[in-house]
Amino acid sequence: MEQNDFYVTDEVAGCRLDKAITLLCPDLSRNSAQQLIESGNILVNGVVSNKKYSVVSGDVVLVDFPEPTNLSVEAEDIPLDIVYEDEHLLVVNKPKGMVVHPAAGNYTGTLVNALLYHCGDSLSGINGVIRPGIVHRIDKDTSGLLVVAKNDVAHKGLAEQIKEHSFTRVYNTVVVGKIKDDTGTIDAPIGRHPKDRKRQAVTDKNSKNAVTHFEVLERFNGFTFLKVKLETGRTHQIRVHMAYRGTPVAGDVVYGNPKKTYGLQGQCLNASTIGFIHPVTGEYLEFTADLPDYFKDFLRRIS
Repeated sequence: MEQNDFYVTDEVAGCRLDKAITLLCPDLSRNSAQQLIESGNILVNGVVSNKKYSVVSGDVVLVDFPEPTNLSVEAEDIPLDIVYEDEHLLVVNKPKGMVVHPAAGNYTGTLVNALLYHCGDSLSGINGVIRPGIVHRIDKDTSGLLVVAKNDVAHKGLAEQIKEHSFTRVYNTVVVGKIKDDTGTIDAPIGRHPKDRKRQAVTDKNSKNAVTHFEVLERFNGFTFLKVKLETGRTHQIRVHMAYRGTPVAGDVVYGNPKKTYGLQGQCLNASTIGFIHPVTGEYLEFTADLPDYFKDFLRRIS
């Protein structure tokens, strides 16, 4: 285990401990700092402190960096649709039905299993052994583009853009019902559903601000085809916001009518465009993928 001592300077004094750690040790993300604090790997003046503690000039912060844990998730030779790749990151077009990272009941066949085979050891370790390289995720039954970090520098740079809402994420979706306005914005906070821990909901309690912009691309009998741009990135944001306004995503059995699947296996939602500043080169990159076959087939059926 590697240990490092840091002394809090006047410039850092007054910051929360988790924020101070990222300033004292720039290679760490705030999420990683919080995990180290919660696991007791960070001491302030020899004492375990809360992440909300405001550091004082002269504080001595000891950081224990634990040895990397051997990854228990196995590499699998699963074909990947790679839209872009360099030594720092890659952009993958995830198919509908693929889980992003291993979890209870899904330890094989995930995107991470495929990435481990394709990239080997060249994946960021910031999110731990179960989610190597994963900067953000999309739901199992949501298809489309996501970016994967090959090293911690790329991971931190991409994560900061997501946090600052400068990360471009555009989706295509078909919702149930007719939306009259050609464009619109849904500005409603999202948090854990008060009665169902597996769902999210628009709520004022323990929630975060969530903003979704939409544009009507085409109207059909009983359905509307939309382009949706996220300003924030809350869990299930598009699905929750669309259901909240009374036009749930077609095929969404969680936030829509579970008895009406419209012949879809899960929600009709595709992450079609992704854009970001390359965390190493500084170049703005943007990628757009074609609509997947299931999405185009559904459009043909309702047109």
